[in-house]
Amino acid sequence: MNDGLPAAIIPCLNPSQAGYRMVGEPIQITNGLRVNLIKVSNSSTLTQISVPNAWEGEAESLILDAEFQSNYRLRVKIYNNTARYEVPLVVNAATGGNQNPLYEVQFENEPLFSFKVIRRSTGTVLFDTSPGEFIFADQYLALSWKPGSENVYGLGENEQHSFRHDFSQNLTWALWSRDQPPSFTANMYGVQPHLTVLENDGNAHTVVIVNSNAQQFSMLSGPKIEYITTGGLLDFYFFLGPTPENTVEQYTKAVGRPQMPPYWALGFQLCRVGYTTIDRMQAAVNRTAFYGIPQDVQYGDIDIMHKSLDFTYSRENFPGLPDYVRELKRNGIKFVTILDPCISSGEDPEEYRPLKLGDEMDVWVKKADGSPALGKVWPEYPCYFPDYSRNSTKEWWKILIKEFHDLLEYDGLWIDMNEPANFDDGTVSGGCAENNLNYPPFVPSIAGGGNLSQQTICADYKQDAGNHYDVHSLYGWFQSEPTLEGTREGSGKRSLVLSRSTFLGSGHWVAHWLGDNWSQWDNLHFSIIGMLQYNQFGVPFSGSDICGFLGNTTEQMCQRWMQLGAFYPFARNHNGGNVDQDPGNWGPDVAESSRVALMVRYTLLPYLYTLFYKSVTEGGTVARALYHNFPTEEETWGIDRQFMWGSGCLSIQFWRKMRQARCILSKRPGYKGGFETLVHHWIRLMKCLPTQEPALNTELSRNNPFGLIVALDDEGKAKGSLYFDDGDSIGTIENEQYFLADFEATNNTIISRMVKNGYPEMSDKRLTTVRLLGTTGSLDNFLVNGEVHTDWTALPSGEVLIPFLPYSSFKGIYASVFHAPNAFVLIKITVSLQEKTVFTTKLYRNVQKRVAVHFFILSSPTNG
Repeated sequence: MNDGLPAAIIPCLNPSQAGYRMVGEPIQITNGLRVNLIKVSNSSTLTQISVPNAWEGEAESLILDAEFQSNYRLRVKIYNNTARYEVPLVVNAATGGNQNPLYEVQFENEPLFSFKVIRRSTGTVLFDTSPGEFIFADQYLALSWKPGSENVYGLGENEQHSFRHDFSQNLTWALWSRDQPPSFTANMYGVQPHLTVLENDGNAHTVVIVNSNAQQFSMLSGPKIEYITTGGLLDFYFFLGPTPENTVEQYTKAVGRPQMPPYWALGFQLCRVGYTTIDRMQAAVNRTAFYGIPQDVQYGDIDIMHKSLDFTYSRENFPGLPDYVRELKRNGIKFVTILDPCISSGEDPEEYRPLKLGDEMDVWVKKADGSPALGKVWPEYPCYFPDYSRNSTKEWWKILIKEFHDLLEYDGLWIDMNEPANFDDGTVSGGCAENNLNYPPFVPSIAGGGNLSQQTICADYKQDAGNHYDVHSLYGWFQSEPTLEGTREGSGKRSLVLSRSTFLGSGHWVAHWLGDNWSQWDNLHFSIIGMLQYNQFGVPFSGSDICGFLGNTTEQMCQRWMQLGAFYPFARNHNGGNVDQDPGNWGPDVAESSRVALMVRYTLLPYLYTLFYKSVTEGGTVARALYHNFPTEEETWGIDRQFMWGSGCLSIQFWRKMRQARCILSKRPGYKGGFETLVHHWIRLMKCLPTQEPALNTELSRNNPFGLIVALDDEGKAKGSLYFDDGDSIGTIENEQYFLADFEATNNTIISRMVKNGYPEMSDKRLTTVRLLGTTGSLDNFLVNGEVHTDWTALPSGEVLIPFLPYSSFKGIYASVFHAPNAFVLIKITVSLQEKTVFTTKLYRNVQKRVAVHFFILSSPTNG
């Protein structure tokens, strides 16, 4: 039995000792090149001491196919003639041809075979395998390369303490899905072998390895990346950008665009383990409403279940829950509940339909002898694990989900423990069979001392898609699609599925929260890193448990976290069985600051929803690292305490016990930085952001008037757009049942152009407020489609009012904008959003161009 090896003694070979050589010249194949390789030495004898038998079954010959799939997409696949496991990821065909690729591939044969991927326009070497080993054995595949720069981002899922990898620390990151609370470098819930590299000239590319076996990446000084996996193929995809956003767009085009969340899911969500009774759940909802804090979603965690059994609720502790869910809906609050994979084996099948139907449809993961695999999770008795890679299991799961909706009218489902988690290691009797699947000759530096079955099931168990050894990290990925299909069939609505375990392409079906984080100050910072990573991974609807899940939070920490979490794409306050931490629990100070932050969020929901529309239709991120918007500005390359919504809204947040946060802004002309501020949100010049008057939930706010923030740049220009639909129907984008308008400000004129008018209810909506930021002279008059309006108001010179909060009781919501004259103008109008509307202003009488900042203040925190 091998307990795995720490990264420090992973063997590094001299390339002259072992590897492969190219046989003949590269062969032209359809859309690419093929290289035949032959092994030049018996490498396994070189490491007999450090890694016993790791290289048994080393391939004598290999094939490398370089597929030029498009001008921006390259695939390099290395395999042998022996049948091997391949991840069943459907990669969509690229479009646009490959006649002018952004890359070239070069092969070298001395002293051993290596290859390079080069950006043609600059000559930058993006990927060079010459520095290290190249090994292809049955259960040990290794390849090392020099990346295109030290600006490397990604890999998951791990708790990373900086967004940009630090090669000087020589850290190893293992990937193998695990029920693991965040801990530095430990492998966690999902597997995302996805790296984005920002080249030193501001170009960017992404490297994705399609492999689901236990694997690890060592980020070594040089820089150098050593990759080792325990099965499958070496299957690399390169996305050439050249912008950071382009790489995400290209990646999601390949693996599937993200799902469009329902509008209500963008609202504030409340959850905890440990309500224990319906009265305590109601008390949390009532506290939230009492303080005027908006709420759109209430969750049911595992404690609402009867004996922790899926598809049930406790009539003893949560009597009348279905009626309460309907009451919530009448008040504009949706309900999402939890499901775990584990199905109790000890219930009476005649009384527990999931068990009986599962036996009938033969849905369970099997042991080698064909009997159902058993583990221990939350139910009283040992449980079976559904095999979601099997078609019958997918149908079984959807049937139960639809029937459950008849019992409890949920609006979305939350799938947890789907790594899959097991409270026993392997089996209920302990241990797994002695074989090379359960105990392979090499184990990556995973948590738990190198035991693949720790906190999960045995690697030699059988699933329809293959041995659990190969498909373990796909368990939640296989579960995601039928869960979404079931919720939609059950509810008839777009619905929401939130999954803990993810893999490449998971964003096509699910959202993701960052797991069982800690109520500690540094976790605020780490949450931003994880959120930005998952946006790069194509899962933009993501966020961390606000105020932390594990341990007791504090009042100040929760206050700061509510201000931060209000701007996660997925904003949910959730904790374990610790102190109550809903924002109304702490009293008026925390409630007030939470309300202020959330009201700004709700004001900006039309902008956020439009960003999701663009992510769904074009790819790209929603929450965005600053380097994505400013890739040539070196100051942004390492920033991970600030983030943006799209390219128009900058969030500067608190992550420690302090009253001020340092704001890092660009040094480009008109962009001041390096000052101390309490600012939370800034609007970027040259952007038009749609807004809406906020309310206590989105069902109410969607009926309120719209607004438009126009932040003019130093040339008096700005652009933006608004997407809107009914918020909850399936297929509104595909069926063109939506409204889309573009806005442009130029030459003292703001023009609204309707692009799509497929949402008839938009005729009832009104745009009543246009806010101009960045005017540098007096405003003489204002015209709408040629008609003069006189009901506009200019705010006092040098001050910006946080404009969107409907309550006059807020205090401390003024902030200086460098005393720029007429920095903010508020114009109140009423026009139909369906018209082509032209707003004309005379802004520049006696003007001297004086643009003070690249961003304008939108909001600042209250209560210190």
